[in-house]
Amino acid sequence: MKNKWWRYLLGALVIILLGGLAYGSNYLVDFAFTRKDPTPSIAKKERVLVRDQAWLKKVRKQTWTQMAANSDLKLKATYVPATKKTNKTIVVAHGYHENHGRMASYIRMFHNLGYNVLAPDDRGAGQSQGKYTTFGWLDRLDYVKWIQLVVKKTGQDAQIGLFGVSMGGATVMMTSGERLPRQVKAIIEDCGYDSVENELTYQLKNLFALPKQPLITTASWVARFKVGFDFLHASAAEQLKHNHLPIFFIHGDQDKYVPTKMVYQNYRASQGPKQLWITKKTAHAMSYYNYPHVYRTKTAAFFAKYLN
Repeated sequence: MKNKWWRYLLGALVIILLGGLAYGSNYLVDFAFTRKDPTPSIAKKERVLVRDQAWLKKVRKQTWTQMAANSDLKLKATYVPATKKTNKTIVVAHGYHENHGRMASYIRMFHNLGYNVLAPDDRGAGQSQGKYTTFGWLDRLDYVKWIQLVVKKTGQDAQIGLFGVSMGGATVMMTSGERLPRQVKAIIEDCGYDSVENELTYQLKNLFALPKQPLITTASWVARFKVGFDFLHASAAEQLKHNHLPIFFIHGDQDKYVPTKMVYQNYRASQGPKQLWITKKTAHAMSYYNYPHVYRTKTAAFFAKYLN
């Protein structure tokens, strides 16, 4: 009789543990991947961004549409043509739970430098369809399609640069590992993570004081079912091993959201010409806002060197 009760107790404990693990895994996936609208905060960045968003509303622009790669989701992008006609275009990738409007400062910067700018809303963001963000992994295939659309609309002599911040930085790094049209000449990434697994592991510890396992593995199973991909394979660093394009890496030295150490992993992985700038006393995605003049000068010089 005593053994029977022990078996019941052990079985109940196993059920409770498995139930808790399933709940935790599902919560992590919903917390990380489910679409959310950006929430502005009162900061130096926001004051500048509000001004640049007002400019973006007024500037001459177009809306481009296409279907997501291997999906029936409709995606939209904002295209801002240069004031003076040019064959040079910068494709701008936005951050986590943001949209093209939150990239207004960078769109304006590249427009002022004389480029056309294409700024997509990724899956699950802005005007594009989708319930979930994919941390740049499925988006990388969409960006290949956006690049092809730029070539189709602006001509075979197009010269294209890729630019992204935060998740957008990871997105353009992930895109770099694909077979890209010859018109893509160079990439700038700002504070992108090295892999989705490492970023979620970092946030799991930072936000919830939880260890990596078993939640990361079980959450990857849930994400495969709910979101449509296994985030354990979603690695910017691995994609960069196939990249031979010039790439400029930018990262703040006090980044507590995407830890600064990740940029060194990405830098080492890339196989093409590369440049690294670590900005001093700078938190996540604040390099432009802390050093606007130097940022413009460095990014302008980098793209001018390769888009010529």
